[in-house]
Amino acid sequence: MIKMKVVLTTILLLVVGINFVPNRYSNGSNGSLMESSPKKGKPIILDASNFNKTVAKGVTVVDFWATWCGPCRRQAPIIEEIAAELGDKITFGKLDIDKARSVASEYYIRSIPTIIIFKDGKVAQRIVDLHSKQQLMKEIRRFL
Repeated sequence: MIKMKVVLTTILLLVVGINFVPNRYSNGSNGSLMESSPKKGKPIILDASNFNKTVAKGVTVVDFWATWCGPCRRQAPIIEEIAAELGDKITFGKLDIDKARSVASEYYIRSIPTIIIFKDGKVAQRIVDLHSKQQLMKEIRRFL
């Protein structure tokens, strides 16, 4: 019984803690995304309307994430750093799975963060879970 209370308390603290982590991609008021236009070195905010066109040509790295996902928020600054370094050679995008469920479903996103590297519109590599900058750079550089 005591172990059950400890487990439940721990889960509750994790959930509450995750909800208080600031979201880099919202303006804090209504959760709307701030970066929606393409900028060199910045991930493009993707949705169902611009996804296919964005990944159609060249190499595109797409970070599938959600606002409630703690590991996704830890992955975000890493993706931004890599985009700043490689953004002139590769397109980077972020897709909120809660706002583009049809796209997430089409690519069988079952766990987040998931990063998919597209080459000319086709899935070339799938990376699931939180990864370090070094790990991601190693995988992404293979497509340069």
